[in-house]
Order: sequence, then structure tokens, then C-alpha cells
Amino acid sequence: MGPERRVIVGVDVGTTAVRAVAFALDGTARHVATREYPLLEPMPGWQVQEPDVLMAATLAAMSACVAGTAGAEVVAVALSSARYGLIGLDAAMTPVTPLLTRRDRRSSEAARELRLSGQSRELHRLTGTPVHPMNPLCKLLWFARHEPRLCTATRWWIGLKDYVVHRLTGVLVTELSSASGTGMFDVHRRLWSSAVLDLAGVSESQLPPVLPTTAVLRLSAMAGRVVGLPSGTPVVVGAGDGPLRSLGAAATDPTVGGLTLGATGALRTVVEAPLTDPAEPFSCAALTDDAWVVGGAVSNGGNVVRWAGRVLGDDGAAPALLDLAERIAPGSDGLVMLPYLRADEVPPQGCGPPGAFLGLRSEHSRGHLVRAAVEGVCLQLGGVRDRLAELTPIGSVRLTGGAFRSPLWRAVMAAVLDCPVRVAGAADHVTLGAAALGLFAIGHTSDLKEAVTQLDPGVASGEPVAVDPALVAAYRGLRTSLPALLTVAGRLGEILDEAATTGLSARARP
Repeated sequence: MGPERRVIVGVDVGTTAVRAVAFALDGTARHVATREYPLLEPMPGWQVQEPDVLMAATLAAMSACVAGTAGAEVVAVALSSARYGLIGLDAAMTPVTPLLTRRDRRSSEAARELRLSGQSRELHRLTGTPVHPMNPLCKLLWFARHEPRLCTATRWWIGLKDYVVHRLTGVLVTELSSASGTGMFDVHRRLWSSAVLDLAGVSESQLPPVLPTTAVLRLSAMAGRVVGLPSGTPVVVGAGDGPLRSLGAAATDPTVGGLTLGATGALRTVVEAPLTDPAEPFSCAALTDDAWVVGGAVSNGGNVVRWAGRVLGDDGAAPALLDLAERIAPGSDGLVMLPYLRADEVPPQGCGPPGAFLGLRSEHSRGHLVRAAVEGVCLQLGGVRDRLAELTPIGSVRLTGGAFRSPLWRAVMAAVLDCPVRVAGAADHVTLGAAALGLFAIGHTSDLKEAVTQLDPGVASGEPVAVDPALVAAYRGLRTSLPALLTVAGRLGEILDEAATTGLSARARP
């Protein structure tokens, strides 16, 4: 570490790894430690993790991070985690289920039934969480139907970060951000919804009490010995990874969108109070009591180019393919990709359309295929921005995520958005957001954005991305035609499903 001898540690417990980052309070240095853990698939569509394996990795990352600060004073630890996870505990606080992650699909049928019954709209309006297999409400419905004995043996139903907080502090609680992603929390009244709990078959006494995201607990002596910190070190319970990514990108103004693109993508903005629209698959989650993050996600992002790298030949590595794609004219000479490689259920319509290349001709090369993939992903995200702007004005966008290291991704995304765009200057946006929320919580600053810039002075400015008028014009027509193309793709998917069903029936006949 540099000359600053005081740090705050942001910890983000993600889907496949935990990342602990010590930020110097004067913004001069940081130290990073990462530990990975497996994502298990014991049955098709199940995506789980062992809570104790995950917790061991968390403690190891924190220990390595603290050791790397060379004896600096740690003023607090602030937490982030992936949302939508679910763990069942018995009365002794021992897990009786694995962690069902946000990727776990076993509750698809329950989600579909809620949509078909018409209940999903009111649930979305009440809780701010779209009815989707990822959400804990649907997971609980699955357990009630398929594991009734386990439900009887379960004393507590908690989320991922709730488990981490308990293991670090000995206190079983949740916080407003995680609670607002369960599908069971009334975001308008700020309490568990008795009607939704009845639907889920659980009681309020089986759920942790809900604290503000800025609540401060204390590190237990046992956890302190493992990670190398004094007992009683402040632990800020923190928030979910999506809201904290917006904070870490300094996208905290209601007119500023925070767009992140990794394997998946999301566009979010911050509003002062819960904002829900059951007509759109937007989620609404708390950052603090008076800052709520609303936005939408797409399941296919940078993974589309990685897929292309796997299937397009020996020199098909993603960077090389992006170089090829840069040489292709905007619009890919009439080639359009609908980049829906993951067959995730997308509320409220149910299954999204299948992926497809439309307009494919013999003159199209690998470069065309890859450029059309990039353009297809950006058009998806542009559609999210357009629909979100109908709820709250978005005048500019800040980009985060590894994909935007590529000049092509930046240029296409800026042209599709057609508004002022900057690449947020920091790495570790989620842990930066967690650490900034932690500084705010312990009273080191009275303003969230000020906390971010204190820890990373360059993040608020960011690198501007030039918006090319020629690209804007090229993509304007594609954006206009996209709804019709999606309709065609959706109908094609139905035809293919019908053909597959007919074929199976024919093969089954004697």
C-alpha cells in the first residue's frame, strides 16, 4: 500500500468468485485478493454452491487482502453479494440446502404458472422484482411442491449475503437491498408482505429482520482471528451487487444511466423512491433508504462474442475476431443477429425468442458474423434504455465492464445510445461501491458520490466516447426494425418447437 495507512475493505461475494479490495482512504492505492469456487450443476438447470465452500473462500480472500495492506488500519469492512440466492438453515444455523444461485432454473414452472394466472403483475408492482425463476419466491414455491419435508425442517430462509454476515458477525439479519430482491418484500411499505409470504408458504418469523444497507455490525472474535482483524471491526451490511455497481461507477444521478457489460448486460439508473412498472421486466432494488436502483438486464452480452470465438475456427479468439469485425461496415452489410443464445425465460413473455442470424448471404465473412453479434447485443441494451427512459429521463450513460475495453464495443454502444457516453474510469466497480457505501455508513462522508471519488478520484470523470453521426444513422434504422424482427424470431421459435414436438410424437409411435 501507499503512504495512506487507513483503508476500507470492500468484499463482493459473486457467483463464481469472491473479491476483496482494500481502498486507501485518500484514493492513492488499493490491494486486491480473489478466490474462486465452483458453480455446481447436480441436475440439468440446477445451479448451486456449497455455503461452507463459499464462506471459506470469502474468509481466505479477506485474509489475503488484509495481509496485503501491510498493517494498515482497516476502518471497516463493507459487503456486497450477488442477489436472488436462497439458503435454508436449521435451528442450529446449519445449511439444510445448498445455495440456490440466481442462475438456478428449477423454479421455471412456478414462475410460468404465476404469469399465466395473472398474479405476476401485482407481485411485480408490490415487490419491484419480476416474477422469474431466479427470484427466491419462485424457489420457495418449488421447495413447497417438491421438498415438503425439508421445508418442515427449515428454521430460516436466507440469502447469500445474510449467510456471510452471520458468519462474520454472529448476527442473522438481511438488509433492504437484498430483501427487495426476494419477491416477497413490499418495497413501498418497506416490510415483508404477509400476502406474498402466505403464497410462498413461509412465515415472517422464518425470515431475517431487515436493516438499512448502512447498518453497522461488529466483526466477531472468531472471524477476526481468521482474517487478521481486531474483534469489533465495523462490518457494514451493504447492498446487492447491481446497485453497488451503479454507485461504483458514480452513476448516482437520476438522469445518468449505468450500463455494465460482461457475459450479461444491464442498464440501471438511480431514483429517490421505489419505481415499479409491471409492464416491463425492470427490477427495483434499494441502494439506501432514499436511493433506489431501477433497470433491466439482458442475458446475452459479451458471451456472444466468446461463443463466436469457440465456433469460428482456429483463429477465432475474441480479440482477433473483434479486430476482423472492426473492418466491417456498420450494419454488417445487411446481416442482423438476434443474440439470444441463452434460452432464459424473460418476463413477462415467458421464453425469449431463439437466437438467429437474419439476412445471411454467401458474401458474409466471420467479421460480418461477429460485428452483427456486437451490434445485436448493443441494440438489445439500447432497447432497455429506450423503455427505461419512459419511466425516468436518462440524458447520459456511464459504461462499465470488461467488454468496453474494446474500441468496437464502445463505438457501437455509444452510437446506439446516441447520447453523451463515458467509460467509468475505475476497475472493481462493485467493491468500490461497497467501500463507498461503507465510508458513508461509518460517517466518514455525508455524500455517496463524494465517498466514491474519495476512494477513486478518477471515477467521476471517466473517458468520453465519441458518438459517430454516421454510426448513429446506420443504427437508427435497425432500432426501428428490431421489434418486427423479434416478432418474426418469436414465431420462428414457436414453429421450431411445434416441429420438434411433432417429430418426437412420430418417433414415439409403434
